Amino acid sequence: MTSKDTKDSSTPDIVKDADNNSNRDYILQDNAKTRFGAKFIIIVLIILVLAVIATSYFIGWE
Repeated sequence: MTSKDTKDSSTPDIVKDADNNSNRDYILQDNAKTRFGAKFIIIVLIILVLAVIATSYFIGWE
């Protein structure tokens, strides 16, 4: 028995397994649109964090 077998059934999976078409309890699909969206969001967040750091450096925040 694996940990996936003992998982609480009310908690959905994060990513849909491409091989399992019968399970509908998932948040994200494993396809190109999801991967692109996740990469885009991560890149935007990194840019925003870098912008905050650069702004704090130029303002003289310490």
